[in-house]
Amino acid sequence: MKLALGHQADFGTAPLPEAAADAVQKERQDFPLVIATMPATDRQQTIAVGVVILLTVAAAAIAPFASIQLGQVDAFIPVLQTVVSVVDFITATLLFAQFSIQPQRALLALASGYIFSGSFAFLQTLAFPAAYAPDGLIGDRLNTAAWIYVLWHTTFPAAILVYALSKDTTGAARPPGRPAMIAIVITVACVLAVIAGLTWIVTAKTEYLPVLFSTDVRFHSRLPNQINVALWLWGFTALAVLLFRRRTILDLWLMVTLLAYMPNFLVAIIGSSIRFTIGWYAARGFILVGSCMLLSVLLIETTFLYSRLASAITLQRRERTNRLLSVDEATAAIAHEIKQPVGAISLNCDTALECLKATPLDLEELRSCLTDVKNENSRTNEIVAGIRGLFKTTAHQRTMVEINRLAREVLRMVEHDLQVQGVSISTEFQEDVPQVRAEPIQLQQVILNLVKNAIDAIAIGPTAIKAIRLITTSDGKSVVSIYVQDTGPGIALDNETQVFDPFFYDQAFRNGIGTFHFSEDHRGSRR
Repeated sequence: MKLALGHQADFGTAPLPEAAADAVQKERQDFPLVIATMPATDRQQTIAVGVVILLTVAAAAIAPFASIQLGQVDAFIPVLQTVVSVVDFITATLLFAQFSIQPQRALLALASGYIFSGSFAFLQTLAFPAAYAPDGLIGDRLNTAAWIYVLWHTTFPAAILVYALSKDTTGAARPPGRPAMIAIVITVACVLAVIAGLTWIVTAKTEYLPVLFSTDVRFHSRLPNQINVALWLWGFTALAVLLFRRRTILDLWLMVTLLAYMPNFLVAIIGSSIRFTIGWYAARGFILVGSCMLLSVLLIETTFLYSRLASAITLQRRERTNRLLSVDEATAAIAHEIKQPVGAISLNCDTALECLKATPLDLEELRSCLTDVKNENSRTNEIVAGIRGLFKTTAHQRTMVEINRLAREVLRMVEHDLQVQGVSISTEFQEDVPQVRAEPIQLQQVILNLVKNAIDAIAIGPTAIKAIRLITTSDGKSVVSIYVQDTGPGIALDNETQVFDPFFYDQAFRNGIGTFHFSEDHRGSRR
């Protein structure tokens, strides 16, 4: 006779999927700790495509009016590019935090790109005429701001290109902790040194650079348009490499960021690169959107990972509390069982001592007391042997077990938990279920785990109906089945083939699920 136990997330009677039986043969995938290793889901890809479509429609709508001149708003550049700078620095900080968790040089390269972007965005503000000063705080008033802009949009795609080419390198990781922090400090120092050198060239040595604006910022040579074409091609190159090597959420949203920068150059190429036109203002708006893109994703995904971590810690604490309660209950039960024979031994010893004081000596009463002491001592030894047997690793003795009775005992054990969680339970016990050969304690623990997991799944998931159903059936031949069904959130489709993997964890459906077979030849298997 074989016994099969299952756990289903709805009130259907269908058996567990056959695909789950093959899941034990698959290698267990580690839970991703950073978004650099998290694969992009269909939902995220849909959102990314929607964002790209909106940006494309906006660029197409603005393009015909790009050359229309608007009024000069002196506060526009300081406000917008200061925001861009702050956003890029925060993004770089979060990427360095990702590196400290899972050190990969590709993340260092990407974080460096955001430092370049944030620094040059702010430096261009300092050099921009009428931003903080009529002729700018640094540079030659006409060309420095434009050359800083070129450096800005050259170094950022270059960093993404380095990231895309190195992110799959296996030997690039360093151990987390102090070595990772040293690598971050060295990277930041090197990036700041490069920024300082390039800034010195375009501010103090502008006369050696090609002239972009000769007399006024509203009139430029042909070179700026050619540079915009080169910058667009450079960004497109980084985008193409990233598209070819994309794997993760980070790759997906870096592609969206690069696409958000594209209208900045297309408007200047097709329309006009003259400052303070509709196209010029719109191009800066696209830059702001692109800068905020990855930061938003990092914050959302980090919050998501934190929520899963918090749930895991909560469940771990609950399990620890349950184990402590179980130990307390077991200790109390052991003390209660031993206290009775020990008390009887003490009472018989006192009686025997009183008999020794009596005159004449009552030998029959004394013999009876000593016999009782011997019997109670044997009983105590049996209790201790039984307790030690619970902790032995050897095979337990199997006996014929009545499944319906065992299931009712489990329901009595979880009665308090059901009341606390407000869960109703119903049973469908087949009357003619035959007995099976199994170890009663182990089998009871299996059923208890499944029922407790069902209670926890209902408590965690948002469900209006809190109900559990316990079913016992027999096929009339060689299989007896027990089903524990609940109204919890069930198993996510992505996790359906992993539920039998060792140590697999799901917030909505915990890892106690299993199928057990007990046969008459004393061999058991667990899936």
